[in-house]
Amino acid sequence: MTRKGNKGQRATAEEKLLSRLKETGMVRPRDLVSDGVSGVHFQRLMRKGLIVRLSRGVYALAGADLGEYEGLIEACKAIPLGVVCLLSALRFHGLTTQAPFEVWMAVPRSSWAPVEKSVPIRLAWFSGAALTAGLEEHEIDGATIRVYGVAKTVADCFKFRGKIGLDVALEALRE
Repeated sequence: MTRKGNKGQRATAEEKLLSRLKETGMVRPRDLVSDGVSGVHFQRLMRKGLIVRLSRGVYALAGADLGEYEGLIEACKAIPLGVVCLLSALRFHGLTTQAPFEVWMAVPRSSWAPVEKSVPIRLAWFSGAALTAGLEEHEIDGATIRVYGVAKTVADCFKFRGKIGLDVALEALRE
């Protein structure tokens, strides 16, 4: 009798997981703990081929097309305290012709770099007002992307011109 009850609960938890993935595109297991979804449910759905593991702690529906912002969404899920910055923020705001092959993320100075990542991420360590000023949050495909605003991004490009190049900073300023 108990086993039948557990199966009913498992189906409910798996349904919650699948519906959240349909809403947001990607999910972290810790986001669903309050809904009664555990790591076991993720493993079962992976074995069934319904979901895939994108990186450590980030899952998506199998075969889902997450759109042009997939890399940004995945990076923001992998580094919850991170903020999209520099070249990636320029691209997000449509201020550059550059197409960065890695997602630039600003993180607090005390942060650790993620061990495993499925998208290439380039970290820039910020602190204090440099980390919090000009921060915007955008809802895209049910996920929240934290990105710096246009003015802050252009100013940071000049601050980090040694890393990204003066020509990129000047292009951003012209745009």
